[in-house]
Amino acid sequence: MNEQTVTLAADEAGAVVGAVGALGFFALMIVVVWQLAATWRARALAAREDQYKQMASRYQQLLEDNLELHRRSLDELEEARRALSSMEKMMRSID
Repeated sequence: MNEQTVTLAADEAGAVVGAVGALGFFALMIVVVWQLAATWRARALAAREDQYKQMASRYQQLLEDNLELHRRSLDELEEARRALSSMEKMMRSID
C-alpha cells in the first residue's frame, strides 16, 4: 500500500511539473508572438513615416514650382500692361 501511495504522489508531482512547464512554454510563445507583432508594426509605421516625408518633399517642390509659375505670370501680365499702356498713349497721340 505504501508503494502505491508513493507512486501516486510521484505521478501528481510530475503532472504539476508538466503543467507548469506547459504554462511557461505557452507564456513564452505569447511573448515571442507579441514581440514579433510589435516589431512588424514598428516597421510598418517607419515605412509609412518615410512615405509621408516623401509626400511632404514632393508637395514642397510642387509649391515652389507653382510659386515660380505665378511669378512668371505676374511678370508677363506686367509686361502686357506696359505694352497696352504704350499703345494707348500712341493711339491718343494720333488723335
